[in-house]
Amino acid sequence: MKEYGIFDILGPIMVGPSSSHTAGANRIGNMSRIIMGRPFKKVKFYLHGSFAKTSVGHGTDKALLAGVMGLRPDDERLPSSFELAKKAGIQFEFIEKDLGYQHPNTAKVEFHLEDNTIFYVIGSSVGGGNILITNINGTEVEFSGNNPTILIRNKDTKGVIAHISTVLSIAEVNIATMSVVRKDNIATMVIEIDSYIDENLIEKINTSEDIVYIAGINPIEG
Repeated sequence: MKEYGIFDILGPIMVGPSSSHTAGANRIGNMSRIIMGRPFKKVKFYLHGSFAKTSVGHGTDKALLAGVMGLRPDDERLPSSFELAKKAGIQFEFIEKDLGYQHPNTAKVEFHLEDNTIFYVIGSSVGGGNILITNINGTEVEFSGNNPTILIRNKDTKGVIAHISTVLSIAEVNIATMSVVRKDNIATMVIEIDSYIDENLIEKINTSEDIVYIAGINPIEG
């Protein structure tokens, strides 16, 4: 279980009334955007539990939308996210939905991409602006984004983990945690490391022909 310090309890620097419903929601939106990593034309937010009941009053809706546009929790433009999205030609919709056995402050962020495919991320705001990502396109995961995190989807073949470990070792990068979920001959890896992720590191890992998706996620400031 994560140990929270005094600054986690006090909450982050932010625009909005609630660390859980505003800053946490914004981080879910931001993290979903980074994980998805492609241009999108429309986004639907499925709001679960208290997110659905207090979204307007606490600015959860504006914070989520601001997040998928790359605005951080302390950005003064966050309350104007609806207007900014309309100017950018981004369609958006908020839907109340029971997402099952999830934390009360949970959202499913569903991106409709330019090629008409759909990509979604489910995340929960767990207090003090902290979040937990629990599902990516139907694959169950669990990571907070508080540490630099590498997400990888690869063909479930021998040697991929060895390749990744070798690249990280040569780069003198220490692995803090690693988890692997296997489904339909595809493995999903979540690797938390102790140092900032740069594009060069991602490119070196991505030289394996068995990797079908990779993203490097550094902690979201603000």
